[in-house]
Amino acid sequence: MTILKEPDFGTPAVTSSTSVTVEVDGIPVTVPAGTSVMRAAATSGIDIPKLCATDSLEAFGSCRLCLVEIDGRRGTPASCTTPVADGMKVRTQTPKLAKLRQGVMELYISDHPLDCLTCSANGDCELQDMTGAVGLRQVRYGYEGENHLSAAKDTSNPYFDFEPSKCISCSRCVRACGEVQGTFALTIEGRGFESQVSAGGVPFMESECVSCGACVQACPTATLQEKSVVQLGMPSRTVLTTCAYCGVGCSFKAELRGDELVRMVPYKDGGANEGHSCVKGRFAFGYATHPDRVTSPMVREKITDPWREVSWEEAIGYTASRMREIQASHGVGAIGGITSSRCTNEEVYVVQKLVRAAFGNNNVDTCARVCHSPTGYGLKQTFGESAGTQDFRSVAAADVIVVIGANPTDGHPVFASRMKRRLREGAKLVVIDPRRIDLVRSPHVQATHHLQLQPGTNVAVVNAFAHVVVTEGLVDADFVASRCEGYEEWAEFIARPENSPEVVESITGVPAAEIRAAARLYATGGNAAIYYGLGVTEHSQGSTMVMGMANLAMATGNVGRDGVGVNPLRGQNNVQGSCDMGSFPHELPGYRHVSDDAVRTVFERVWGRSILPTPGLRIPNMFDSAIAGTFRGLFVQGEDIAQSDPNLAHVTAALSAMDLVVVQDLFLNETSKFAHVFLPGTSFLEKDGTFTNAERRINRVRPVMAPKTGKHEWQIVCELAAALGYDMPYTHPREIMDEIAALTPTFAGVSFAALDRLGSIQWPCDEDAPAGTPTMHVDSFTRGKGRFVPTSFVPTSERTTRKFPLILTTGRILSQYNVGAQTRRTANIAWHPEDVLEIHPHDAEVRGIGDGDSVTLASRVGATSLHAVISDRMPVGVVYTTFHHPVTGANVVTTENSDWATNCPEYKVTAVQVALRAEGAEAAAVPGTRERAVVD
Repeated sequence: MTILKEPDFGTPAVTSSTSVTVEVDGIPVTVPAGTSVMRAAATSGIDIPKLCATDSLEAFGSCRLCLVEIDGRRGTPASCTTPVADGMKVRTQTPKLAKLRQGVMELYISDHPLDCLTCSANGDCELQDMTGAVGLRQVRYGYEGENHLSAAKDTSNPYFDFEPSKCISCSRCVRACGEVQGTFALTIEGRGFESQVSAGGVPFMESECVSCGACVQACPTATLQEKSVVQLGMPSRTVLTTCAYCGVGCSFKAELRGDELVRMVPYKDGGANEGHSCVKGRFAFGYATHPDRVTSPMVREKITDPWREVSWEEAIGYTASRMREIQASHGVGAIGGITSSRCTNEEVYVVQKLVRAAFGNNNVDTCARVCHSPTGYGLKQTFGESAGTQDFRSVAAADVIVVIGANPTDGHPVFASRMKRRLREGAKLVVIDPRRIDLVRSPHVQATHHLQLQPGTNVAVVNAFAHVVVTEGLVDADFVASRCEGYEEWAEFIARPENSPEVVESITGVPAAEIRAAARLYATGGNAAIYYGLGVTEHSQGSTMVMGMANLAMATGNVGRDGVGVNPLRGQNNVQGSCDMGSFPHELPGYRHVSDDAVRTVFERVWGRSILPTPGLRIPNMFDSAIAGTFRGLFVQGEDIAQSDPNLAHVTAALSAMDLVVVQDLFLNETSKFAHVFLPGTSFLEKDGTFTNAERRINRVRPVMAPKTGKHEWQIVCELAAALGYDMPYTHPREIMDEIAALTPTFAGVSFAALDRLGSIQWPCDEDAPAGTPTMHVDSFTRGKGRFVPTSFVPTSERTTRKFPLILTTGRILSQYNVGAQTRRTANIAWHPEDVLEIHPHDAEVRGIGDGDSVTLASRVGATSLHAVISDRMPVGVVYTTFHHPVTGANVVTTENSDWATNCPEYKVTAVQVALRAEGAEAAAVPGTRERAVVD
């Protein structure tokens, strides 16, 4: 789908139950009450000149170009700040207005470089457009005297330039930074002639700017301009597609000049982002053309051999023959596959179909195993559906927001901007996290409560919340009685003294009074919404905690309407979709168990193959079986399990033990060191299909360029299946989606045509909800009645000891993504060149560690080295790091502890020791040690 320049109505749309009819230049137009005159005119096809106004920002009224005349009113009011009134008659073009506008524009041009023909924004400059629109033909002054034409350009940001000589002080960038992004990094300094945009008096790169691009998007001139536009020229065509980073799933216009991608511009009608973006989606797309990209298939007999480039035919034939040999020698179940949460739904679907229909087993799993598998299990048990309850817009109706084990400003920044906007409007915030994340206190946002619990004690805290709700009579009795079951048993359990805030205080480290106050706020503060991340799921009680949050939401009636719900913030762009598509060994697409005879029959009829009724191997089982010698071959689609999975010594031992490891990816990565076949993959700019984001929103991914490998990933998988004797004769990914829709009830109404028509669809999408379902469980739960489940707190077996007295917890940072394979190959590396270890001043002092020192981080399974950053964000006894750089290999030290229900690793609780590392000293001699060396 090609999207040209989107219309700009000047001011935001308003919602009102009352309509008003006005006359603009003799044309009657009916709009909601409260609409601006400017927007009313624009809806009738009349464009009023403007510079400071844009429909993504509130009206400002500073440029004085949008003046109009209104019958019966004196003067010439600004149309952007004047609301319509019933019967109003507006004139937008009169001799008086023309003269005023020309005078205003003449003043702008008098202090502006007259270099339009060579300016990077030529053809896409609103100042240039408005000069023509008002009919300005001469500038009588400004050639002598003071001006700003010699103001120095700021080129410090790697993605955009700031050229103040071209600034017209319209404040659009300043307002975008505040209203849209919520960072407030920009301001107008000085008054009158001295007014100028400033990033806090320092270059952009040294400021609080997070490089989201909102200011660049809002700028009407070339003052803020992408370096790519300066270098390559103004784009001439666009393709609408979807970002391939986090689970927010932002829609973008890929803007091209010929076949060369110039920039990514957030799409105003994007359901998830509505015209906003972050530094990754907006700017970090250069990895797609990085010289490290592998574009030809490669094979080798042994992992100690050099790679040998081969044709696609040889690579696929070699893979198929080796897989057949393994199955002939070791059994049908000796091979399996891992699907990717970075690939499209269609690409994931064919991989799980390959495993089930061509391999003949259910040995398929996905990276969701190591992130959000407890979400699927916990919400399925309580609500009946393995996904979040709301759309992202819902947060605008929340009165109380509880953020648990998530860091939205870093991990899900576009959603965080929505959340911060609601918090600035007055919603209350409760943060439950061992680390003091930015949301606890940042410009214009402050949490009412920060419950800084000890890692591993989430369940104790949520039980204490529920204890307060039940014992203080704060339960929504009508909701529970009409829509839930199992309440009495749960209430008896949760009211026990061991779940009280006073008893829990000694376990969690959170004062009982704080828990009680936060619980009362959640239960009585109006619409209350829970948003959570990997700090909930990546624990030994991850599934228990998800059920605990669901219990709390049901007990207070906070399910089934806007502003409430239990909402997982999914990590990767298509982790929801990879789960939807049947990537777990016990579930077919649509979360239906393989043991269900009726479900299997439906798939067997379409696929023409029998499906085993017993679950296959999970990823940890694959590794254990490989070491035991019974699992011998693995197809890995777009996941670097040798960097992202826990206890890497165990992972690499398993990979080394296999006879055949096939990696399908963009770059040679840590896993490819153990691979025998490398099948090059495609970037999101080459993909054709769909992604499903954290709010169940299915978005189209459209190819911006042809596959650099010569083949789409779904084609490669289908050819491998054919080489194994099973035909998957798709000719286009739309046919794959049609099959998904035919076999998966929640996708029944989904098609490429429907997505092109509607823009995006949130499943379930069926006859009852042909346009999708923004909010789940409105009148009843998917399972009928919501089920309360007792959630006993069981302490993790991962405990501190004298040898390992600290607790390590991990997370992400804004500029990097997952294992960093993509973002490290862009200019984003400027913000985060290495993983560092945050350590509390007390813990650092007793170990003789200073800021920036090289330290050894060791656990019972491995050790690595990195630099220390002294920080009081964590409580004493807790250290923190990210996992974006393989040179650090944070997962060398994480253990095999995992969630009791899903085997999701307990990344967030690892007992460690930190010691000063002398210059030139060797790392600790323990299994899994990783030296600081370039490894990819």
